[in-house]
Amino acid sequence: MTKVFWTCLLLSLIISRTYGQESILGQWKTVDDETGEKKSVVEIFKKDNKVFGRIVKITDPKKQDAVCDQCDDDDPRKDQKILGMEIIKNLEKNGDEWDDGTILDPQNGKVYKCKMWVENDNLIVRGYIGFSWIGRSQTWLREK
Repeated sequence: MTKVFWTCLLLSLIISRTYGQESILGQWKTVDDETGEKKSVVEIFKKDNKVFGRIVKITDPKKQDAVCDQCDDDDPRKDQKILGMEIIKNLEKNGDEWDDGTILDPQNGKVYKCKMWVENDNLIVRGYIGFSWIGRSQTWLREK
Protein backbone atom coordinates (compact mmCIF):
# COMPACT_ATOMS: atom_id res chain seq x y z
CA MET A 1 0.00 0.00 0.00
CA THR A 2 2.81 2.42 0.89
CA LYS A 3 4.63 1.59 -2.34
CA VAL A 4 1.49 2.41 -4.37
CA PHE A 5 1.06 5.72 -2.50
CA TRP A 6 4.64 6.84 -3.15
CA THR A 7 4.46 5.76 -6.78
CA CYS A 8 1.23 7.74 -7.30
CA LEU A 9 2.69 10.78 -5.54
CA LEU A 10 5.86 10.69 -7.64
CA LEU A 11 3.85 10.23 -10.83
CA SER A 12 1.56 13.15 -10.02
CA LEU A 13 4.56 15.42 -9.34
CA ILE A 14 6.14 14.47 -12.65
CA ILE A 15 2.88 15.05 -14.54
CA SER A 16 2.23 18.43 -12.88
CA ARG A 17 5.80 19.53 -13.63
CA THR A 18 5.46 18.51 -17.29
CA TYR A 19 2.12 20.27 -17.76
CA GLY A 20 3.34 23.30 -15.81
CA GLN A 21 6.02 23.87 -18.43
CA GLU A 22 3.35 24.22 -21.13
CA SER A 23 1.33 26.65 -19.03
CA ILE A 24 2.74 29.58 -21.01
CA LEU A 25 -0.01 28.84 -23.56
CA GLY A 26 -3.38 30.54 -23.22
CA GLN A 27 -4.64 34.06 -22.65
CA TRP A 28 -2.80 36.60 -20.50
CA LYS A 29 -3.79 40.06 -19.27
CA THR A 30 -1.20 42.76 -19.81
CA VAL A 31 -1.02 45.48 -17.19
CA ASP A 32 0.08 49.12 -17.55
CA ASP A 33 3.37 49.60 -15.66
CA GLU A 34 2.40 53.05 -14.41
CA THR A 35 -1.32 52.76 -13.60
CA GLY A 36 -1.62 49.03 -12.86
CA GLU A 37 -4.71 48.90 -15.09
CA LYS A 38 -5.39 46.06 -17.48
CA LYS A 39 -4.48 47.10 -21.05
CA SER A 40 -5.05 44.08 -23.23
CA VAL A 41 -5.30 40.33 -23.49
CA VAL A 42 -2.63 38.43 -25.42
CA GLU A 43 -3.26 34.89 -26.60
CA ILE A 44 -0.12 32.78 -26.66
CA PHE A 45 -0.20 29.77 -28.94
CA LYS A 46 2.15 27.16 -30.35
CA LYS A 47 2.86 26.81 -34.07
CA ASP A 48 5.55 24.48 -35.47
CA ASN A 49 7.04 23.94 -31.97
CA LYS A 50 7.51 27.69 -31.50
CA VAL A 51 5.44 30.12 -29.47
CA PHE A 52 3.65 33.17 -30.86
CA GLY A 53 1.26 35.69 -29.35
CA ARG A 54 -1.41 38.02 -30.67
CA ILE A 55 -3.50 40.74 -29.07
CA VAL A 56 -7.07 39.45 -28.85
CA LYS A 57 -8.59 42.18 -26.70
CA ILE A 58 -7.93 45.86 -25.94
CA THR A 59 -9.65 47.14 -22.82
CA ASP A 60 -9.76 50.87 -23.67
CA PRO A 61 -12.70 51.40 -26.06
CA LYS A 62 -10.95 54.47 -27.51
CA LYS A 63 -8.03 52.29 -28.67
CA GLN A 64 -10.03 49.54 -30.41
CA ASP A 65 -9.03 50.85 -33.85
CA ALA A 66 -5.47 51.90 -32.95
CA VAL A 67 -2.78 51.09 -35.50
CA CYS A 68 0.95 50.57 -35.16
CA ASP A 69 1.94 53.91 -36.68
CA GLN A 70 5.25 53.85 -34.81
CA CYS A 71 6.37 50.55 -36.40
CA ASP A 72 9.35 50.73 -38.77
CA ASP A 73 8.44 51.33 -42.39
CA ASP A 74 9.88 47.94 -43.40
CA ASP A 75 7.83 46.07 -40.75
CA PRO A 76 4.70 44.54 -42.34
CA ARG A 77 2.79 45.53 -39.18
CA LYS A 78 3.28 49.23 -39.98
CA ASP A 79 -0.10 51.00 -39.93
CA GLN A 80 -1.92 47.73 -39.19
CA LYS A 81 -4.56 47.42 -36.46
CA ILE A 82 -3.06 46.48 -33.10
CA LEU A 83 -6.11 44.38 -32.22
CA GLY A 84 -5.40 40.97 -33.75
CA MET A 85 -1.73 41.79 -34.31
CA GLU A 86 0.92 39.13 -33.73
CA ILE A 87 3.36 40.79 -31.33
CA ILE A 88 5.30 37.73 -30.12
CA LYS A 89 7.21 35.62 -32.61
CA ASN A 90 9.37 32.49 -32.72
CA LEU A 91 10.00 31.76 -29.03
CA GLU A 92 11.64 28.36 -28.52
CA LYS A 93 11.61 26.10 -25.48
CA ASN A 94 14.79 26.27 -23.41
CA GLY A 95 14.41 24.40 -20.11
CA ASP A 96 11.68 26.14 -18.11
CA GLU A 97 11.83 29.26 -20.30
CA TRP A 98 10.87 30.23 -23.81
CA ASP A 99 13.41 32.48 -25.56
CA ASP A 100 15.23 33.32 -28.81
CA GLY A 101 12.17 35.12 -30.16
CA THR A 102 10.95 38.69 -30.40
CA ILE A 103 8.23 40.91 -28.99
CA LEU A 104 6.85 44.12 -30.48
CA ASP A 105 5.78 47.02 -28.30
CA PRO A 106 3.00 48.47 -30.46
CA GLN A 107 3.01 51.71 -28.45
CA ASN A 108 6.50 52.67 -29.65
CA GLY A 109 6.91 50.30 -32.62
CA LYS A 110 10.13 48.79 -31.27
CA VAL A 111 10.96 45.10 -31.55
CA TYR A 112 12.89 43.52 -28.70
CA LYS A 113 14.43 40.12 -28.07
CA CYS A 114 12.17 38.24 -25.72
CA LYS A 115 12.12 35.50 -23.13
CA MET A 116 9.24 34.28 -20.97
CA TRP A 117 8.64 31.96 -18.08
CA VAL A 118 5.84 31.11 -15.69
CA GLU A 119 6.29 32.05 -12.05
CA ASN A 120 3.51 31.58 -9.47
CA ASP A 121 0.94 31.19 -12.29
CA ASN A 122 1.99 34.58 -13.71
CA LEU A 123 3.84 35.03 -16.97
CA ILE A 124 7.10 36.95 -16.72
CA VAL A 125 7.82 38.63 -20.05
CA ARG A 126 11.32 40.06 -20.52
CA GLY A 127 12.08 42.31 -23.48
CA TYR A 128 15.67 43.33 -24.09
CA ILE A 129 18.23 44.54 -26.57
CA GLY A 130 21.53 42.68 -26.64
CA PHE A 131 21.91 41.06 -23.22
CA SER A 132 18.88 39.91 -21.23
CA TRP A 133 20.06 41.80 -18.12
CA ILE A 134 19.65 45.04 -20.08
CA GLY A 135 15.93 45.22 -20.49
CA ARG A 136 12.59 45.32 -18.77
CA SER A 137 10.27 42.67 -17.38
CA GLN A 138 6.50 42.72 -17.09
CA THR A 139 4.22 40.40 -15.20
CA TRP A 140 1.18 39.25 -17.13
CA LEU A 141 -1.78 37.68 -15.35
CA ARG A 142 -3.59 34.57 -16.52
CA GLU A 143 -6.97 35.42 -18.04
CA LYS A 144 -9.62 33.31 -16.32
